[in-house]
Amino acid sequence: MPKKLTKPLYVMRDLTDINQELLPLKALADRELASIYGLTGKVYTPHIDAYMLVSIKKAEILASLKTQGYLPLSEVEIITAALDFLHKRARNNAVFEYQGNEYKRRFLPLKLSKSGKNVQKWAKFWLLQLPDGKVDPQWEREVREIWPSYFLIRTVEM
Repeated sequence: MPKKLTKPLYVMRDLTDINQELLPLKALADRELASIYGLTGKVYTPHIDAYMLVSIKKAEILASLKTQGYLPLSEVEIITAALDFLHKRARNNAVFEYQGNEYKRRFLPLKLSKSGKNVQKWAKFWLLQLPDGKVDPQWEREVREIWPSYFLIRTVEM
C-alpha cells in the first residue's frame, strides 16, 4: 500500500531561518540580474537560481503557517481570491475596479510543451494599479513573495 505524501508542518522559527538565508542570496541574485541585463541566449545564473529555490521554500513555509492558523492571510491573498471569484473569465491586462482600487489581471506562462511553442498552464495573478496607471511596487513584491514559482526564469530543453 503506497504511503500518502503529506506536506511538512512548519513553525515560526522556520520562517525566521529562511528569511536569514534569503538576505545574502537576494543581494547576489540582484547583482547577477543586473550584470546579465540585455544579454540573450542561455545564461548561467547560479545566484538567481539559488535565490528562487529558497524563495519557493519560504512560500511553502508561509502557506503552511497560514493553513495552520499561525499567520493570517495577507490582503493580497484575500483580494486575489475575491477578484478571482468575481472575474473568472478576465483576460490578460484587463482592469477591474474593486473597493475603490483598480486591479490588472496578468497571465504568465507556467508550463510549456516539450517543443516550447505552446503554453500548457498559465500563472494567473492580480496587480494593484496606482492612480497614474503604474503597478504598485509593494503589491507586486507581495505577489512575488506569495507565489515565487510564477516568476521563475524558465528554459526549455530541446
